[in-house]
Amino acid sequence: MYYNNETVIYLNGQWQLAKDTSTGLYQQSFHYGNGVFEGIRAYATDQGAQILRAEAHYERLLYSAKMMHLDVDYSVEQLIQLTQELLAKNNLQDAYIRPLVYAEEKLGLQAENKSNLFLCAWDWSQYFAAGELSMKVSPYCRPDPRSCHVDAKVSGHYVNSILAMKDAHNEGFDDALLLDQKGYVAEASGANIFCQKDGALFTPPKGNILPGITRSIVMQLAAANGITVHEKLFTPDELMAADGAFLTGTAVEIQAIGSINRQPFKLPWPDTFGATLQQQFHQHVRLRKVKFKKTKAA
Repeated sequence: MYYNNETVIYLNGQWQLAKDTSTGLYQQSFHYGNGVFEGIRAYATDQGAQILRAEAHYERLLYSAKMMHLDVDYSVEQLIQLTQELLAKNNLQDAYIRPLVYAEEKLGLQAENKSNLFLCAWDWSQYFAAGELSMKVSPYCRPDPRSCHVDAKVSGHYVNSILAMKDAHNEGFDDALLLDQKGYVAEASGANIFCQKDGALFTPPKGNILPGITRSIVMQLAAANGITVHEKLFTPDELMAADGAFLTGTAVEIQAIGSINRQPFKLPWPDTFGATLQQQFHQHVRLRKVKFKKTKAA
């Protein structure tokens, strides 16, 4: 799925075939989760492959590495250039790109500053199957921001997501909705959430979420449509009383939610702000002219 005999990857200054690449087994990243990564998409356009918000993604990667005391000897500009080369070497235009910064070999719990840089890319058109998601409120909550840097994209944080997703799948749901420590909606297993109510959009504020880059794009598109977005706390009951809802993220892009705990939303998906923003998002990422629909702000 991710590579074949001709797939090229980048590791610590060298271009290699993925099938011939190896690394040590004693890193903190493998044993304790001390690594950071990004998920980035590139889209085919009339002007060639365009990496979506490359600068923002690599700024966040460097921020995440700094928070985990991992030194990265690359600038944002160098990382973008390497990513463009990665796409060209693999003849990819529509692609999912995964940069990973992982620690050196050391099995103590002291922070390990030395790091490795791994870049790979593959064709990953859809994270979820087409259609509307069935989600459940998870028994697992987001990590407490007092225990770690929740605004950094740290490998170890995603153990939480794996547990939540597995629990949801075991009960026949597509994805999980995680709450914060006070019982407010935080995010899905790997995406941010928006809901529509009273002619406006609502999304959880920063503090207990990973502030997504697709989330920021959606907020910009909403503003261009005259749609007010409120960043505020809301409960699962308030969410289930909404007119509609959707997820945003690099992997999921914009994904409709059909129900929470098997309770459907009031409006059909095509009649929601989310459906309009989904269409505009796909125009935006492929550098096509976006036709905005001015809506009376709530």
